[in-house]
Amino acid sequence: MSEHLQTPPDAYPLRPEAAELTTFYDEIAAAEDMPEVKSPQQRRTWSLRGVLAGLFLAIRFVYRLLGSVLVLAVVAAIPIFNFWVLGYLLDAQGGLARGGKWRDAFPDVASLSRIASIGVGITLWLLPLRLLAGLAVDARLISAGSTADVGLHRAVFIVSVLVTVHICFALARGGGLSCFFRPIKNLRWFIQQVRSRQYLEVADREIRAFMTSLRIRERFWLGLRGFFGALLWLLIPTAMFAAANSSEGAAVLVTIAGGLLLIPVLSWMPLLQARFSAERRLRAIFQLEETRRIFRRAPLAGTMAVIGTLVLSLPLYLAKVALPPRDAMWMVTLVFIVSIWPAKLLAGWAYHRGSAREENAWWGFRWLGRGVMLPLLAAYVFLLLFTPSLGEHGKRVLFEHHAFLLPVPF
Repeated sequence: MSEHLQTPPDAYPLRPEAAELTTFYDEIAAAEDMPEVKSPQQRRTWSLRGVLAGLFLAIRFVYRLLGSVLVLAVVAAIPIFNFWVLGYLLDAQGGLARGGKWRDAFPDVASLSRIASIGVGITLWLLPLRLLAGLAVDARLISAGSTADVGLHRAVFIVSVLVTVHICFALARGGGLSCFFRPIKNLRWFIQQVRSRQYLEVADREIRAFMTSLRIRERFWLGLRGFFGALLWLLIPTAMFAAANSSEGAAVLVTIAGGLLLIPVLSWMPLLQARFSAERRLRAIFQLEETRRIFRRAPLAGTMAVIGTLVLSLPLYLAKVALPPRDAMWMVTLVFIVSIWPAKLLAGWAYHRGSAREENAWWGFRWLGRGVMLPLLAAYVFLLLFTPSLGEHGKRVLFEHHAFLLPVPF
């Protein structure tokens, strides 16, 4: 009887995994490690969200980039302040030259686009006010003291007050473009801020952070040093190149000598300026041997940088055939920013490729780069001979060198 009640040892064999003790936390960890099984509908939903998110980020980046270009163009048209614009372009070039990441090539575009949003928002709200003011002026000229004259001037006063209050509320909320089109929300937000009694403290902190992001002093000093460093390289060859007033005399020989000197200087300048912007030392722009070593390590990239800089700078001379008035100069500087910014980034990219390598490239690539670059440089210098007869500045246009000096037509 007892033999039948005894269970054989192998009747219920123990599984190896059942012998291990597991806790509640072990089960949770195991569940987190298991991949989540999604239905086809969930996969389509997440893929659609990813596409929409990517599209939103792309649109936001393009908007910020366009706003930044607009702000840089307006600031570049202001004397002295254009050194800050040059410093910004050198800062973008240096970020790409140091790290090789394209996100470093567009620094603080969010802050610059915010300035553009403020300008666009204010302009859009002032347009109807200007139209109404024009009607009021016409009414007074036609029939002074009439009902239409009095009514229009009262309307101008009321609308001016309302628009001013609305603009102040939009600026107080941060100056985003959407803030200029939501007056009711601005009013509700202002009432909440008054009740919280923390607006002044928060606004002071945000304004300080915004001004710090622009790095005004740092970029102005960077642009000023970059300008004088490039000018020291270009001044003597350009002065010799501009010596001749006619096709006869000894001055022609000086012009030819100046043109021959400009060819190697123009071939060195993109990478020399990229080295300066990367290291932020004025001495770096005069370290020719180190820069030539960078070119030998990435000759094709260096050749692309030189050719791209020259090609993008040629249309700038045509833009100065007839300059607009001073208050409309930003329309010309807009062309300058669109042309010079990519040229700076191309030189920064080439410098990073050369600095990231430890050995020289194959000698065939080095000579191929020189063989392609030198004839194009000679043709570029030859075309510079005719630029004084195209622009309003005469021979002074030879000294401007927009690709390396200030990105302005004056």
